[in-house]
Amino acid sequence: MGQVGILKAEEYNYEKVLTDVDKLLSELDVLKNIKHSSFLVKTNLLKKNKPEDGVTTHPYVVEGVVRFLQSKGHSVVVGDSPGGPFNPVMLKSVYDASGISAVAERTGCSLNYDTSIVEVKPPKAKVINNLKLVKAFTEVDYVVSCAKLKTHTMMTYTGAVKNLFGMIPGVTKADYHLKMNDVDNFANMLIDVCDYVRPLFSVIDGIQAMEGDGPSSGDIRELGLLLAGENPYELDYVATGITGLLASPVNRHALDRGLLNPEKIVLYGLNINDLQIEPFKLPGSTHVNFVSGRIPEFVKDFLLESIRPYPEVINKICVGCGVCAANCPPKVISMRNHKAVIDTTDCIRCFCCHELCPEKAIKVKRHPIHRMVFGK
Repeated sequence: MGQVGILKAEEYNYEKVLTDVDKLLSELDVLKNIKHSSFLVKTNLLKKNKPEDGVTTHPYVVEGVVRFLQSKGHSVVVGDSPGGPFNPVMLKSVYDASGISAVAERTGCSLNYDTSIVEVKPPKAKVINNLKLVKAFTEVDYVVSCAKLKTHTMMTYTGAVKNLFGMIPGVTKADYHLKMNDVDNFANMLIDVCDYVRPLFSVIDGIQAMEGDGPSSGDIRELGLLLAGENPYELDYVATGITGLLASPVNRHALDRGLLNPEKIVLYGLNINDLQIEPFKLPGSTHVNFVSGRIPEFVKDFLLESIRPYPEVINKICVGCGVCAANCPPKVISMRNHKAVIDTTDCIRCFCCHELCPEKAIKVKRHPIHRMVFGK
């Protein structure tokens, strides 16, 4: 049986967050027999955002995890592979902006700057035979997924499992987007990564979450929760149940693959039945309603291929930085007259451009029929 803890935490008060994280993790049985080991705290550092942007895992939550592990005699390195170029200069800029550099200064933990890559063969993978990972991330005894609770334009939801996609280095992630451009294949790839990494436990920062067009351009939602669990699939299942995102592709495929059994989840902390939370706004790109059977089968393919949403550049905001073109998996974005131009004919709707644009200059364009079917 897997434990999942839920704790009320209404704001990012430094001392309170450290205390709350310690309290939450102290209840996890999986940690009680681990002695003097090395840990990677794999946080969510999607791109160069400040903590108040609600895009990255808040540094106080990360610090809470680091201090808890250090108090048990463990050594800790914090790291991630953000979108875009994967090099020490870029890493430092992201660590500085996100507040993670300050965590290292206060705690003495290490930050990863090693960008070397190792190729592994996941033994139980369903859709990937070879997996490229950041080498340093494979050289610790245990991994902790320290995620941010957000909606996601491609996968509906991102949490403990999706966070581990950042174990894959830099622009290599674009290759996986290109090869696994179907939502179901991509979900199974995320599960393959998670099943190989096998985090010892996971923490989700839901104090400030994100709804709508996440993971970087959505609206901040004051959820006021911290969550932790041994099994990342069970933790995500609880988090999506609270937020109304249960039909996420990763949940469905984790259930199909026998990695998730809701009946075996043991909750501690808050009583989930006492939480009265309005469902999160879905991304404008989502197809999640297909799962419910709301759309007749004979029109599903037409809707998906003919009227599904696509990314569109907001020219008056675009500054011509080229981040979208550099990170587009199918390379359908070009720069013309210092503006991004998207050829949607071969667009795979991964929304990496929308996710990584530093100016929020790419929106999710929805067909009128899509809006009629799915609502606003």
